[in-house]
Amino acid sequence: MASEQLESTRQALREAMAHAERAAELARLLDEAQARTADAERAADELRTVRDRLSETEERLEAANAIEEKLHRDLAEQRYQAEVAKWKLSSVQVARWSRIGDALKTGKSNPVRLARGLRGAAKPAKRPIAPERQPVPRRSGDKPVPGVSFQATTSTRTVGGKSVKLKPFRVPTGPNTRPHLTVAVVAEPHAEALLRYEWRQTIGFTPRDFARVLAGEVPHLLLVESVTEGPWAEELSRPGEGLRGLLSWCAERGIRTVFWHTKGEPDRFVAAARLFEHIVTALPRSVGPWSAILAAQEPEQGRRAPSLGILPFAIQPRVHNPLPLGGDRFDRVLTLQELLPEHLTYPDVLTSYRWPVAVDCPPGTESWLMAELAACGTLIGTAPDDRRAHVALRQAYTSGTMTQKVDDLLDAIGLPSGRATLNISVIMIDRGDLDHTLAQVAPQKGVVQLVLLTDAPDAEKRARAAMPDRVDVVVRRTDPGLTIGGMLNHALDLCQGDLVAVMDAQDVYSQHYLTDLSRAFLFTTADIVGKAAYHAHLRDVTATVLRQPAAEYSYLPEIAGATLLARRTVLRGLGFADVSEGWAEVLMRQCRTDGVKVFSADRFGYVCRRDHDRGLLDSAQLVEYGPADPHALI
Repeated sequence: MASEQLESTRQALREAMAHAERAAELARLLDEAQARTADAERAADELRTVRDRLSETEERLEAANAIEEKLHRDLAEQRYQAEVAKWKLSSVQVARWSRIGDALKTGKSNPVRLARGLRGAAKPAKRPIAPERQPVPRRSGDKPVPGVSFQATTSTRTVGGKSVKLKPFRVPTGPNTRPHLTVAVVAEPHAEALLRYEWRQTIGFTPRDFARVLAGEVPHLLLVESVTEGPWAEELSRPGEGLRGLLSWCAERGIRTVFWHTKGEPDRFVAAARLFEHIVTALPRSVGPWSAILAAQEPEQGRRAPSLGILPFAIQPRVHNPLPLGGDRFDRVLTLQELLPEHLTYPDVLTSYRWPVAVDCPPGTESWLMAELAACGTLIGTAPDDRRAHVALRQAYTSGTMTQKVDDLLDAIGLPSGRATLNISVIMIDRGDLDHTLAQVAPQKGVVQLVLLTDAPDAEKRARAAMPDRVDVVVRRTDPGLTIGGMLNHALDLCQGDLVAVMDAQDVYSQHYLTDLSRAFLFTTADIVGKAAYHAHLRDVTATVLRQPAAEYSYLPEIAGATLLARRTVLRGLGFADVSEGWAEVLMRQCRTDGVKVFSADRFGYVCRRDHDRGLLDSAQLVEYGPADPHALI
């Protein structure tokens, strides 16, 4: 019995010693783990310190670069001013009165020298050419920052071994469509040009500095394109700390995130795209592959599967529009390769779009590329035709602008898509043929209100029957005691649309007239648009003429009153003169006095009809003896 108790005690001691050894080993391992944790914490603290110092150094470097850049610009400006001073001095020296003074001074004691000097001074002298401001040259070692300078860089094109000099298209800086919305964007130049006018856009941030850059104005949305170049390209092919850090930063602040697939196979970007809340693709053919990939893979723990949608490329009115380059178009049909050689930047592409009369696009050309060409007024085909080019431009806009596509995106992800509208109120004074009057305005799109001045029987009933249900019809009788300008002012007080159109009941308007005309507000800074170039038909000689064909798509002192389309607030500030004849001319003079910009759009969609007008016949180009409708109403 005693031996058994002794053996039991020995066994308990052995187990106790084994437990003690394991406890000692665990304590040692714990000490080592704590030591490693402490080392890691010290390393993390050192890393944070280094990052803070790096960020501070980068800020100082940026500040120093900004100061250096300012000094660089100031030096360039001083050099320019010195050149201007030299030019002014040389201009004074070659001026006739200066040379006469020099002749009188040097020849006052020598009649022969005086006569010779006066003869020389009387001859015209070539004046020196004024200097031009040159762009500040990029310093060696500078790297272009996306979006900082988004302008054309080359003005020379080569066709058939010959160089052609172009005046580059100036890419506008604004305005933007939704100033209430801030979006951080990672995109290549083409996509960046499509989006930059849709909101306040922040670009140029990198995987290292996004937190500092975006903190200046926290965005409502992060939109990342499937870029293959630049600081984010590697992160999108193999997601690293930069991309994950950016998305975590957005998640902490409730910022929505969208991945935009625009090129390449989905497999290449799926690892990165799955980290976003939403995936949209510009390629409808890739919707199926994306759906299959997302269905086959489980989202990361703690993440929801992203939604899938479409955001296709579409025309951006600010840059894809028929505003011409300086000078006439290149009178030749170019191949797509001649028009767009590979070395062109996208701002240079926007210049090339406007260059030739037509482009021959091969089968398989991207539809968005042909739409951009057509929106710039360049015909696609081998036979230049202004009418076909205008129809193609209209179709390009009808297929949807980038603004409309962004509306769909914002609605899908739950952000407000509100923006200014271009609803139209139309003023018409009936001239005795109410059916003709209503036939001109009833087919028009975008009209929300018709203000009709007429003495016709049952006018209100007939007008409401002719107009679509969406249009508010306001009918008032004409006042024989008022001038036309006075009646227009009374009608203007009744208008509620964003834009106000004045249409002449004796003229003819196509169903696309107001749609085509209001488009100018998307790409110009004008407050009044209309037509200075238009067709007219004179009944007494059955002649169709074209007024001022060179006045299309340009800012001008005046347009025809019967084609007036103006911002309501601006037009109310101007008002109509209390006259019956020449009210439009008075209004245009007031625009010039007040600095209101007036823009002349295309020549199509309107026919001025008169029984006789010798002044019109003398100042216009004869088209043919016959009706105007086939030429104008397309």
